[in-house]
Amino acid sequence: MEFAVDQALKIYSGGLGFLAGSHMRSVYALKQNLIGIGMLWKHGYYDQGRKKDGSMQPEFREKMYSFLTDTTIRFQIPMMGKNVWVAAYYLSPEVFQSAPLFLLTTDTDGNDESTRAISYSLYDSDVSYKVAQCMVLGIGGAKLLEALGYEPEIYHLNEAHAVSAVFHLFKKYKKASEVKKRVVFTTHTPEEAGNEKHDIHFLEKLGFFSGIDLETVRQISGIRDGIFNHSLAALSLSHKANAVSKLHGEVSRKMWKPHPKIAPIDHITNAQNNAYWVDEVLEEARKAGDTGKIVARKKELKQVLFKTVADQCGKIFDPNVLTIVWARRFAAYKRPDMLVWDFERFKRLMGNKDQPVQVIWAGKPYPKDEGAVNTFNHLFYLSHLFPNMAVLTGYELALSKLLKDGSDIWLNTPVVTREASGTSGMTAAMNASLNLSTYDGWICEFAKDGENAFILPVAKGDDINKQDCDNLMESLERIVVPTYYNAPEKWGQMVLNSMNDVSTAFSSDRMAREYYEKLYS
Repeated sequence: MEFAVDQALKIYSGGLGFLAGSHMRSVYALKQNLIGIGMLWKHGYYDQGRKKDGSMQPEFREKMYSFLTDTTIRFQIPMMGKNVWVAAYYLSPEVFQSAPLFLLTTDTDGNDESTRAISYSLYDSDVSYKVAQCMVLGIGGAKLLEALGYEPEIYHLNEAHAVSAVFHLFKKYKKASEVKKRVVFTTHTPEEAGNEKHDIHFLEKLGFFSGIDLETVRQISGIRDGIFNHSLAALSLSHKANAVSKLHGEVSRKMWKPHPKIAPIDHITNAQNNAYWVDEVLEEARKAGDTGKIVARKKELKQVLFKTVADQCGKIFDPNVLTIVWARRFAAYKRPDMLVWDFERFKRLMGNKDQPVQVIWAGKPYPKDEGAVNTFNHLFYLSHLFPNMAVLTGYELALSKLLKDGSDIWLNTPVVTREASGTSGMTAAMNASLNLSTYDGWICEFAKDGENAFILPVAKGDDINKQDCDNLMESLERIVVPTYYNAPEKWGQMVLNSMNDVSTAFSSDRMAREYYEKLYS
C-alpha cells in the first residue's frame, strides 16, 4: 500500500512505507529477481501544514512526478457497481536505485470523479473507498502482471491490504492449492483486534471476491461467519507467512492458534537500508572505532537539524546539549506524550541548567484520528513554555534523516507487545543515537541495557502507564542525563557498541536475503 523509496515520491505514511522502501533498495543492491507493485496516490498521505495558531493542519495537494513512466497499460476492474479503469506507471530502478516498481491509479480517462478519487489519498477514511483501494492494489496488481505477460513464481502480500488478489488467482487457477503454492504473506499486526474486518456481504457487493460465490469464499478463506477477516484469509491462502520480529512471531503464533489450517508463521525481523540512511563520516568513524570523530561529527549533524528547529519554531538549540527525539507515527499505543505525563518532573528536567536537555517531537497522526491530532497539538502548545522544546511538522524521509542524524537519544515508548517491530530506532542507532525504549519489538533482539541502549523494565499490573512513565523519568534523571555529562567515555563506548550491533543484524540486505531464502524459496 505504501513505498518510501525517496523523499520526492510521496506515496507513504510511515513505518510500513519506510520498511518497503528499504526492502526495495536492498533488492536493487543484491540484484534479486523481484518487482514491487503499489499505488500512485494523487495527494500522497497528506502534507502536514499548520493553522494560523501553529497547530497541525492536514493539507491535500496534487503531486506530479515527471520521473514516472506511463506504461500505457489500462485495464478495468468491476467495483462499486462500475467498471473502473486502472492505469499503471513505472518507476525505473535507475531513478532511485530501487527494485522495479509499478504504481496503479484510477485517476485516469474513462473514470468519473467518484472512481478517480479511489486513488487520491492513502488510507481513505471512507470504508468503501478504503476497500476499493485494496481491490485496486490486490486485483489490479494481479491483472497488471497478466497485462505485462509476466507470471511470477511467488506473490508476496505485505500486510493484508492486497488479499483480494487471492480470489482473482482462485478464479484463474480453480483450486485453493494452486493459489497457496504461489502466495506468501507478511503480517504486521500484533493483536487480533487490529486486523481489518468487514461484513462479507458488503465486500461482495463491492466486487471484492471477483464474482466467486460466498460459500466458496468461506470454504477457502477460513471465514466461518459473516465477518471477513482479511489477515485470516491471507493466512489461509498462503503456504508460508512471517511476522516481523522474534517477539511478534511468538505473539502471532499464539494469536492465530485457534486456526490450525493456516500457513505456518515464521519471523523475519524488520530492518533498514544502511546505504540510504547512514552518514558516511559516522560510518567511517564506526569502522575505525574512533569515538572522538563520532562525537565531533554528531555536533555538526546536530547543527544541521537545529537549522530546521530554528526555521519552524524560532528556537536556537545548542549542539553541546543532550538532545532527545520522539519521532514516528502519532498513535495512542505509541504514547508520544509520555514524557510530559508527570509534568512537575518534566519541568524539572527541562529547567536543569547544570545538565540541560533539549527535546524534539515530530510525526504524522492519521488525519482523522482526533485523539492523536489533539496529542500533537497539546505538545505544540506546551512547547511555548520551554525554549528547549520543539514540535516539528513534515515528518517524511528527509526530516526523519535529519532527526536521526541530530539526536543523542531516540525515545521509544510503545505499550509492550503492541509494537510488532518498529524500525525508526534502527536508523537512529546507525547514526550514533542511543535508544531509550520500552522492551518491545526489534529492541528485544538488539538491546543490552547499559551497553548499547537504555531499556525500561517491563511494567506489570493494572497501571502500566504510570509505571512506564515513572521508570522513564527515573532513567532520564538518574542514568541517561548523568551519563551524557559525567561519563562521556562510557557514552561514547555505548554509541559505538550500538552502531556496531545494529550495522549488520538490522540491515535490510540481511532482511531481503532472509525473505528470498526463507519465504520465497
